[in-house]
Amino acid sequence: MKTWLISTLTLLTIATSLMAKTGWDDDYEKSLAKAKETKKMVLLDFTGSDWCGYCIKLDDEVFSKSAFKKFAKENLVLVELDFPHNTPLSKKTKAQNDALGKKYKVNGYPTIVLLDSDGKEVTRWVGYDAELLSQLEAKVGSNKSAAK
Repeated sequence: MKTWLISTLTLLTIATSLMAKTGWDDDYEKSLAKAKETKKMVLLDFTGSDWCGYCIKLDDEVFSKSAFKKFAKENLVLVELDFPHNTPLSKKTKAQNDALGKKYKVNGYPTIVLLDSDGKEVTRWVGYDAELLSQLEAKVGSNKSAAK
């Protein structure tokens, strides 16, 4: 029984760590440190990955496209903050996501929050927007110009 419990918990931990989309992290503090070190902006994706239709659509039609991936790799540190209904999260990840949801006053999904490399909110988008990439490019570009 004890071996079964340990095996199950190990598998859940591994599965949870693999849930973040490729190129995305689920550790907010680590991502902020990386952004500061690399002088990139942080993109927070508050999502309901297994139940929110517009979140899934945003993943399929924006985040999974090569143009977004290329732009993100050069300019952003990506953080997925998931609020799933059926997919288990570790207690640590759930607590982090709940606290950040409150901190950023998230009232709907998807909510996308752009932070500067110091962790200050620059702008946000709520809901699905097919033009998110072009809006991100404009915001990131104007923020780089202002930082010079």
